[in-house]
Amino acid sequence: MNLLLKYIAILGLIFVAVSIDISAQKSRKTPQNKQKSKNAGVGYVPTPPETVTAMLRVANIKKTDLLYDLGSGDGRIPIEAAKTYGIRAVGIEVEPELIKLARENAEKAGASDLVKFEQTDLFKVDLRKVDVVTLYLSDKINLRLLPKLLRELKIGSRIVSHDFKMGDWKPEQSLKVPWENLYRNVYLWTIPTNRRVPGQIQRKKRR
Repeated sequence: MNLLLKYIAILGLIFVAVSIDISAQKSRKTPQNKQKSKNAGVGYVPTPPETVTAMLRVANIKKTDLLYDLGSGDGRIPIEAAKTYGIRAVGIEVEPELIKLARENAEKAGASDLVKFEQTDLFKVDLRKVDVVTLYLSDKINLRLLPKLLRELKIGSRIVSHDFKMGDWKPEQSLKVPWENLYRNVYLWTIPTNRRVPGQIQRKKRR
């Protein structure tokens, strides 16, 4: 009898463990959780609303601006830009589930006439007509993007990054945004007239 009870108890534990594992796998597949991005190799982590507000404020947005958010996730930055500033905004994202979620969010916010989302690799998107680029990627990805940003963006276009810098290119403005018991960093750069930055000049000299 004791052996039978032990056997039943073991089976029960196995069933519970399998159920927990299946639930965990399902939760990892939802767009709200951190996901692997195929084009940039970074996880999807939403930017807090207070940081979104600060990023758009520091960008010195004008009514005629076109904003691109590279790695747009659930679309919160383009949507907020359209709602608050009335500008056109485009979210670039590789994950189809996040594109679908972002479009739904834009519809709910009443911003779908100003905002659109494109499922494409952020390294392949055309930035020649863009006035403001927003980023929440990584230091490594920012550095990989830098030559493209300098080459394609118009002189005077603004780049705003959440938490991550651009190597040796010092931001012209930095903000610390309170978040829970910590803070988030917001950095601003402007494309210079000569399209050259200190970090790139140093790398050329070392060759």
